[in-house]
Amino acid sequence: MLTDESPVARAGLDGVAVKPLEHDLAAAADLATDLLVVDYEGRDAFPDADRLRSLTVDRRVAVTTPVRADGFDPLDDTSLLPLPEGVERVLVAGNPAYLTDAERDRAVAPRLGAARETAPEAWVGTEGIERIALAAGGTQYELLGRHTAREVRALRAAGFEGHLALYAPVVLTNDEDAVLDAVGGYAARRGPVRRALPDNAATDASATGRAREVLTQAVHDFALAGETETVADRIENLREAGVDTIVGYPARGLADFR
Repeated sequence: MLTDESPVARAGLDGVAVKPLEHDLAAAADLATDLLVVDYEGRDAFPDADRLRSLTVDRRVAVTTPVRADGFDPLDDTSLLPLPEGVERVLVAGNPAYLTDAERDRAVAPRLGAARETAPEAWVGTEGIERIALAAGGTQYELLGRHTAREVRALRAAGFEGHLALYAPVVLTNDEDAVLDAVGGYAARRGPVRRALPDNAATDASATGRAREVLTQAVHDFALAGETETVADRIENLREAGVDTIVGYPARGLADFR
């Protein structure tokens, strides 16, 4: 399904991540990609079985499932499982923004271990639980960060032979304002960037002074931004470092990937 002419292929991406509250999943089904990862944005936004099945035509589909969330908690409520045939899982601790207070209080490690027993082929999202994820095994699903290439090289040098996948927001333009509007807020939530930004600073194209200086660097640390060829070169460097699979989130919408 992936064609050499598609932006996804030309950028060197292996898959596309979509968000049910942000992207039209029916339109996402038309993307030229062999892998589609559906992000979790809360139980109310979770696609129903028919919608998930519709995405599996001619492609591999996975959904992120927080092991602490009702419906996916292997030690309590598994009412949203099993998933439709052909739909894989990415096991994650879960973004607190999409969890209730009770869900946030649940221990991750025992739930991740139990979930891996029932879904041994599932990817494991490492954000915030890197050591637990590594101990759980399986494909490690990392977020792109400032030192990703260096950290992956170190992991490979230490003897890690497992599959490494990477998630990164993608903005296929050199326009600085467009990049800041698309991923400035995302970069600003990363710890090092948040600490470097002035208080109450704008994080989009309206940012000025010190805030703009910090964000202009940060968006390239935490996202893949630039013309398609520029993004492709960076992805090639990540592959050389040891990343196996790269999944891009279209931060400006699906049109960028058509």
